[in-house]
Amino acid sequence: MSSVVISGDTSGAITLAAPAVAGTNTITLPASTGTAMVNGPAFSAYANANQTITSSTFTKIQINTEEFDTANAFDSTTNYRFTPQVAGYYQINGSVNNYSSTLPTRVFAVIYKNGAVYKRFNDNSVNTGTLFSNSEGSALVYLNGSTDYVELYGFITATTAVVSTDSSYVYFQATMVRGA
Repeated sequence: MSSVVISGDTSGAITLAAPAVAGTNTITLPASTGTAMVNGPAFSAYANANQTITSSTFTKIQINTEEFDTANAFDSTTNYRFTPQVAGYYQINGSVNNYSSTLPTRVFAVIYKNGAVYKRFNDNSVNTGTLFSNSEGSALVYLNGSTDYVELYGFITATTAVVSTDSSYVYFQATMVRGA
């Protein structure tokens, strides 16, 4: 793989040299002074409607309201998944909570990668006498930039399992932290 060479001199001039292999190579620099950051895909979204799920069953959470989506990589209408088109390492955050008329005995959030369990977050497996119980967590995930995707699932054991609409407790987020 070829690399981009950046060099400068004491005058402050910087020279960018294109890789030896032809192709589409784009770098966008911010129109500001200071340290330049290469911005990757990022999104933040939450559920805006209660979702009743089947007790003790992994269920995809319908995260349907975007706060932001810098690369249009999050589907908030059909699949509720993040599919970035840039290969790299992503920080994924998610949170699920139960709020219903019955006490939950288990609540946990799960990140699925490509349709399978990837990381399970804290498992609240105690009956604390409260109707409101929450599970949240984060994971560093490699995504290949073409076919990989991640989704937020919930697992709640309760007579009536309801994922609440509280945007501070039911959310899904990701940001690229490093290229591939």
